Amino acid sequence: MKLKKGDKVEVLDDTLEGKVIKTEADTVYIITTDGFEMEFAENELVKIDTPFEALQEEIDIEEVLKEKKLSKKPKSKRIKPKERNIPPMEVDLHIEKLTTSSRGMSNFDMLNLQMETAKRQLEFAMRKRIQKVVFIHGVGEGVLKAELDFLLGRYDNLKFYDANYQKYGLGATEVYFFQNS
Repeated sequence: MKLKKGDKVEVLDDTLEGKVIKTEADTVYIITTDGFEMEFAENELVKIDTPFEALQEEIDIEEVLKEKKLSKKPKSKRIKPKERNIPPMEVDLHIEKLTTSSRGMSNFDMLNLQMETAKRQLEFAMRKRIQKVVFIHGVGEGVLKAELDFLLGRYDNLKFYDANYQKYGLGATEVYFFQNS
């Protein structure tokens, strides 16, 4: 195959492409897509059909820099080690925190109000994808804690355990939700 001036060529053993500018016997002179003049033996080149203009695509450096500035990710805020372990949600189940007056309420009514509040807050935390919730139930006789443990045991996507002793003593349960990706 004879190459002629204007043919688009590719070098066989290299990643160079270019355009033939002149031929002499078996020597072919090309100008590469980068603008360099080079000479090759004719058997080292292959004619290609890609338009040379497509190879020399104009790149607007200003436009590229502008795009890069616009796509900059916001820097993530560093969280202090103490703040990492602060639960994002606390629910105090003490009866005096839930109602203005417990006068006239039986123990059964109070326990029902506390459990309804716990269930409602638990569902809220799941909907809002809050990962940790601490239920403050107090020590007392352990009835509210036992009921809370029974309620939490009915869910599959969470685990629960005693909350931080230094902060809550024995009167709180921490719930951790497993987030589905």
